[in-house]
Order: sequence, then C-alpha cells, then structure tokens
Amino acid sequence: MKKKKVLLATSGGDCPGLNAVIRSFVKRASVEGNWEVWGSMRSFNGLLGQPQDLRLLDTKVVSGIHEKGGTILGTTKRSGPFNWPVKQPDGTYTYLDRSDEMIRMCREIGFDAVVNIGGDGSQAMSQRLFEKGLNIVGVPKTIDNDLGATDVTFGFQSAVDVATEAVDRLVSTAESHNRILVLEVMGKMAGWIALHAAVAGGAEICLIPEIPYDMKKIKHFLETRFEGGKKFAVVAVAEGAMPKGGEALGTKINDLSSVHLEGAAQRFAAELRALDLEPGIRVTILGHVQRGGTPVPYDRVLASQYGVKAFELVLEKKFGHMVAYRSPDVISVPIAEAVGKPKLVDPSSYLVHTAKSINICFGD
Repeated sequence: MKKKKVLLATSGGDCPGLNAVIRSFVKRASVEGNWEVWGSMRSFNGLLGQPQDLRLLDTKVVSGIHEKGGTILGTTKRSGPFNWPVKQPDGTYTYLDRSDEMIRMCREIGFDAVVNIGGDGSQAMSQRLFEKGLNIVGVPKTIDNDLGATDVTFGFQSAVDVATEAVDRLVSTAESHNRILVLEVMGKMAGWIALHAAVAGGAEICLIPEIPYDMKKIKHFLETRFEGGKKFAVVAVAEGAMPKGGEALGTKINDLSSVHLEGAAQRFAAELRALDLEPGIRVTILGHVQRGGTPVPYDRVLASQYGVKAFELVLEKKFGHMVAYRSPDVISVPIAEAVGKPKLVDPSSYLVHTAKSINICFGD
C-alpha cells in the first residue's frame, strides 16, 4: 500500500515545546502505520529553497527531543510563501508571492496535508493558504499567549517560569541595595507574561499594553511605599507597555513593516529618573532567554496533546482548522476564528483584580 505523506513546518519565533509537538505527531502517525511524516526546514524555506531541504521524520529521529528547546526543523520570521525575499543588486529586497507555486509543489511531491506550527502571523498565513486550496492544519504556539480561540499556547508557561525567576532574583538584590529594578519581558502587545510574572514573583509595579500608565500615579505609589519604610521596588514591564497618551516603542526590521518592540523599560526608567526619587534605578532586558531552553512539564504535556490532535485532524481531513485547548478538552477551531482577534489581557479580569488586590500598581 502506498503511504500517505504529511509535511510539518515550524514557523515564526521559536519557543519551548515545539519539539514535543513534532515528536508526538510523528509517534501518533507511526501508530497509524501508512503515513510518512516530512519536515520542511526553516519553516517553508525547505520546500521553496533551491535545493529543497526536506527531512523524513520517523520515531528514531524524534526520540528524546521533547525535552529540548527550539525546533529540530529550524524556523524563520523573515520569509514565507507570500513574501519570499529576493535581493536586488543595490542590496535592497523585493518580495514575491510564491504561494501558488508552493501549493503546486506540495501536490507534485504528493503531500496529502500540511501542518503549520506557529503563532498569530503563522496561522494567518495558514488561513490564506487554506483559502487558496491547500489541505492545512494549524497548531498554536507562542510565548506571548495572544492567539485567540485557545485558552493557552504552549511555550507561554515556560516563558512565565523564566520571567518569574528573574523577578525573584531581582527582589533580593533590589532590597539589598535599596534600588528600583525594572525588568522588561516579551509579549508583543499582550501583557500576559508580565502580569503572570508580577503576581507570581511579587513585583510592586506591573506595566502592560492593555493598561497605559500615568507617571503621577506611579510616583504617588512609590513615595507611599518608601515612606512606609520599603526603599526598593521591582517593576515588571511588558515590551509593548506605554504611558497614557503615548505609543509602544519599536523599530522596523524589514521592508514588510514588521516591528520589533524595544525600549519600554528604558523609557520608563528615564521617566522614573525625572521624578528625582532617592533609590538608584537599573534596567534588565530579559529578551530571548524567555524563548530558549528546556520546556517546563506543563508545556511538554500541552504540546504533546496538540501534536496528537493535529494528526487526528489530518486523518479526519478537517483542514482549515487549528488545534485548541478549551479546559479540560483539546478541540479544533477554524483557523479564521483563531486569527480574527488577538487575545489580550482584559483590564477587568479577575487576574488583574487579584494583582491590584495584593497591591500591585498598574499606574492607572
């Protein structure tokens, strides 16, 4: 019997748990018996590149990879079937739409389905490919936890653990030196990592994009704290945080108007220094430490469930759908539903209420 073929790709930013998805998908496919699983290296670059870089994935290849960070398939945020970069003689780039070519190649090679493991941008790409006729299934991943239609994305809890440990460590040194220590974490325009780390680690101030801050209220909070005898504070800042009336800070990273958010913590530190408060102020940018390293057990379990469910969606020919977690079940939802609106922190949520109730200041 001729084996069916499915192509896996990991796209967008890496995060802990990607390898666990790959492993569980391949192991589930091996139980079925008549499937070959192939991986496209560096997102869909392995399919579109010259020469092609496709890797046959079997149980030996994926053995033990669930505990490793990153992705054995590699990934990229700088190219894709709808925006393939072509360097010009003057050093600039133009971008080609190779989506029709990619779909044709998938059919010529004999792939019965494609599974794209990625975040909001990657799943938006999945939806466009599905609309053009590709048999595709999505798997949600992002440390930012901002993908709609699922309670949680794998990678988020590992990032929260790293950020929380950073807050824990900063608390002790801030108290020792009577300093205000400002920690910037990732999250794009969603404040989930900062909020969870602030509550778990005991930060005094939490700044998130969903709640623009007022420096007058920050000053009043700190002065009251210092007058009470505590001359230090730790501030958890989401990279998309902004003052009231201001905007998130970022830099354009390519000709497609992608923006890399940076500078939120430095801006806030400068605003603090302008208040002429007594404690010294230092900034820590956690950066890609949050993306790397071993996934925590929660993310390994969630990712493993996602991998199994993704293969079962392929078996059911439920294309145009994305795996999702709706406690306590792993289900599927239309990809269009998942990318229609980002999942942001609700300022009226009970988690924000909890944070404020334990005297975490948001500056609102």
